[in-house]
Amino acid sequence: MDDAIDSAPLDLEAHLPRLTARGVILSLLVSNHPTQPTPAQVVRAAGVFGIKESAARVALSRMASGDDLVRTPDGFRLSERLLERRQRVLHEVEQETRPWNGEWEIVVVTGTGRDPGDRASLRTRLSRLRLAELREGVWLRPANLMRSLDLGAEPVEVLAGRPVRDAGELLGSLWNLQAWEGESQRLLALMNLAESTVDRFTVATAVVRHLLTDPVLPQELRPDPWTADRVHAAWVAYQEEFVSIPEVGHTS
Repeated sequence: MDDAIDSAPLDLEAHLPRLTARGVILSLLVSNHPTQPTPAQVVRAAGVFGIKESAARVALSRMASGDDLVRTPDGFRLSERLLERRQRVLHEVEQETRPWNGEWEIVVVTGTGRDPGDRASLRTRLSRLRLAELREGVWLRPANLMRSLDLGAEPVEVLAGRPVRDAGELLGSLWNLQAWEGESQRLLALMNLAESTVDRFTVATAVVRHLLTDPVLPQELRPDPWTADRVHAAWVAYQEEFVSIPEVGHTS
């Protein structure tokens, strides 16, 4: 743990990005879906997280004009695009696993001469599937996730096998596990120190971003220490804490 964190009071701005009005409002609406709070209710709830009324109202207006929000007779709701994104993020954070039998998923990109945008989109999709790139066009991971790759429309070949390289050495080529664990411990320390509503929300937002990069390793391949389970538990606990805030839980 960073020695600079082990102090009080907590200066969170030195460790994490400042909250934005848009980010806070999205979190409020996501947490309360399918209710449709009025602008005044959203503004009041955003104020709990340090967002000024003027900033909240400007953010609401921009989000509505930018198709992030849909106006309704009673208030606002998330656009279909953001609802789909919410479901995808929740699914990606809460990865289901199965016992690992030693096999690996291997995806080889076979298409050439593709548009840069298409290549970037495929890379993003493979990363979201928790695959990591070993070398140009070759992606793999331990086959311990209960999810479909669903890559039939992509220019790839999907294989399964047992690489000849040592599993620990291979993991080190795919992910910087030491850096990921270091960030896990840093975020856990920040959450333990954070006391105010704003600080705890800020740390929890960073925890979500961190969990979206979790390699979700089988128990057999986890280094020691490996605090991924504790980070997940902290995120789950904060969800209950978040919706119990009166201004959040009663925006409808």
